[in-house]
Amino acid sequence: MFRTALALPARREGKVRDVYQTSLEPGAPLLIVATDRLSAFDVVMPTPIARKGCLLTEMSLGWFGFLRAQAAKDGVLVSDHVIGTDLSSIAGLSSTDRAMLAGRSMLVRAAQVVPIECVARGYLAGSGWNEYRASGTVCGEALPAGLKQSSRLPTPIFSPATKEESGHDENISFERACELQGVALMTRLRDLTLRLYSCAAAYALERGVILADTKFEFGFALDAQGNATNELMLVDEVLTPDSSRYWPAAEYAEGREQASYDKQFVRNYLLELVAKHAWNKEAPGPELPASVIDATLARYKEALAHLALGVFEGNAR
Repeated sequence: MFRTALALPARREGKVRDVYQTSLEPGAPLLIVATDRLSAFDVVMPTPIARKGCLLTEMSLGWFGFLRAQAAKDGVLVSDHVIGTDLSSIAGLSSTDRAMLAGRSMLVRAAQVVPIECVARGYLAGSGWNEYRASGTVCGEALPAGLKQSSRLPTPIFSPATKEESGHDENISFERACELQGVALMTRLRDLTLRLYSCAAAYALERGVILADTKFEFGFALDAQGNATNELMLVDEVLTPDSSRYWPAAEYAEGREQASYDKQFVRNYLLELVAKHAWNKEAPGPELPASVIDATLARYKEALAHLALGVFEGNAR
């Protein structure tokens, strides 16, 4: 399912998700639909990966449930926006719509999203490794000399990025993020991001999976009049292979690229095209061959199986 066109108001299309208001009432819940689109290098590929949206939704909901359980046990980390997956309260959906949405949609609280992607890195990979090789820094933060590709960092670091609806997100320094959103808010988001990452990384490692890095998004809940409140929430997806870098722990060795359970397989295929001057990392993206699609889907399924996350239960806090 590449794109939806539901008879609901205020449709917005992200790189992977379609978002709708459930009614025209201010502050009404939103419907988030995970399509089978795939984005790499911030470009949406023209080839869908069948049922990928269902896998992303299942994993994201599992992680939301895990983080809620941790909050109940250790003290509240942060609220989240998930209401549930029961769409029976939404008017305007046909039986065909409901069947299509089953397993790939979430009903969530509306929020004013902070336009900063909050990235936590525990290992040196991807754009972080490229920057380190060039300058010894990641998002402007100096790191120890002598680190290798895929090295575990002495402590996880926070590396924010701008959040772009289209085009390329841009890594920025913490200081620049503070200029854009304020020191108090960015300090809070940095601390939350690192706590959430450390909690999830420890769980994953117990199950033989390294969570090398991930990104979170946050927003302020809206009230019944549609105005932003002071309640900060974790929003969008969490800890899926689309937003995270997962490696099999048993195969880990620094100094090289790692086998992965995420879309790195697609990135590597695309980088081969770039090296051949067959693509320039700009839209439109190239069609993906069946071998790449099948291998990517298999990796997503394997990640979900290893992590053994529970089924999401309960309403929004």
